[in-house]
Amino acid sequence: MASEMRAFQIEEYGDPDVFEASTVEVPDPGPDEIRVEVVASSVNPVDYKIRGGNIPDFAPEFPATLHCDVAGVVDAVGENVDAFESGDEVYGMPGGAGRQGALADYVVGHAGTFAHAPDSIPLADSAALPVVALTAWEMLADKTTVDIGDEVLIYGATGGVGHIGVQLADWFGADVTATASSEAKRDLATELGADVTVDYTDTAVEEYVTEHATGGGFDTVFDPVGDDHLETAFEAVRPFGTVVTTESSAAQDLDLAPMHANSLELGVVLVILPVLLGDRQERIGDELETIATLVDNGALEPHIDDRYAFEEVADAHRRAEEGDFVGKLLLVAE
Repeated sequence: MASEMRAFQIEEYGDPDVFEASTVEVPDPGPDEIRVEVVASSVNPVDYKIRGGNIPDFAPEFPATLHCDVAGVVDAVGENVDAFESGDEVYGMPGGAGRQGALADYVVGHAGTFAHAPDSIPLADSAALPVVALTAWEMLADKTTVDIGDEVLIYGATGGVGHIGVQLADWFGADVTATASSEAKRDLATELGADVTVDYTDTAVEEYVTEHATGGGFDTVFDPVGDDHLETAFEAVRPFGTVVTTESSAAQDLDLAPMHANSLELGVVLVILPVLLGDRQERIGDELETIATLVDNGALEPHIDDRYAFEEVADAHRRAEEGDFVGKLLLVAE
């Protein structure tokens, strides 16, 4: 095979136009690693936050190849790898945060950060899943337990994490109340499995709690949005209930007195932590195997709003930061 490949890299932090097409050496997999020929990636907030310099501790070394999500075909395996062989279709979260990522013809990552891709959806589409599905799974299956009949409130129900959260909560058998800001988004949330939808822009927390929750609030409030949503989550959850969130930054200035007053549990998820630490990376692959099974059983499906070529990464990042989309934005290696 060729010794060089195409990669879309940044040499410095900046706006979406900072990406440049480069020619770099094809990386070789080390022990416990695999090399994957990339079919697709997708855009997550962590990707544009790294690009913009907002979270420099998460950035790979410059010149940096970004993007955490990937789907593709195994091209080579390193020593000690038994789970995969050349030709396997896989998806995963191998890099982009702390190590070189997926915006290239090939990506190398720890074998534990991959799983066999779902069979029931196109391989490229599975690249929309890893970050958001792992996050939603850890929020609902790791940080709390959702049982049949539990009342679950989902903020940001048509966003990347939120649209998976709605489907998972529905699969767990919960009574799902989903918030969204437009009629179109609320209709989509209903299609995804929400029992009730709420326009949070003109409905007070007390109003939708009274109308849709019993026992003084929801059993679980699922917050992938942060900002003032985390504060309202403490108003919406019942005593002894659980709030799960991805937004630790929103918690820094938060008054935790309501947690103490109502004996609440707070679970915070940073799904890329195993990659950043280089430790317990098999956790990622194990959870992705479960997620692939859920997809193949019809319980989960990524909603892809739009598709971009790798050459259009700047446009994809611009659109992602503007927030004018639902579900995920896919980047396809063409």
